[in-house]
Amino acid sequence: MTTRRETILAAVRTALTGTTQVGTRIYRSRVEPIARGESPAIVVEPLTDTADNSVVPKLDWQLTVRIAVIVRGAVPDQLADPIVEDVHKKLLSSATLTGLVVEIVPLTVTFDNMEADQPAGVVMMDYSIRYRTQAADLSLA
Repeated sequence: MTTRRETILAAVRTALTGTTQVGTRIYRSRVEPIARGESPAIVVEPLTDTADNSVVPKLDWQLTVRIAVIVRGAVPDQLADPIVEDVHKKLLSSATLTGLVVEIVPLTVTFDNMEADQPAGVVMMDYSIRYRTQAADLSLA
């Protein structure tokens, strides 16, 4: 059995399959660099997961997830824009996530352009995902 958090992260990755220009180049917490031939790509990673136990015997969680869109080209943020739009649309309308979470709220979007063998950029989108578990079992709602 796996925690609800891991189930949600897997569902996020699944929901993003087929994203514009990305296809299946969607990685979970990838730490090695994305090669030129692997971009554009998406990396899904958890940042924080905070519990509140005001509804005993349940725990209300706020999971902050970062979705990083990695592109290469002359104007990286402009190249990433259609991918960012598709990610946002897929994430907020995903039937896969509907039964797992209470809500998904966009938080921030950060842009990081860098010099590489070809200009590269990363657009990082942070989302707050609220969900609930049993206090004594992190796999059950």
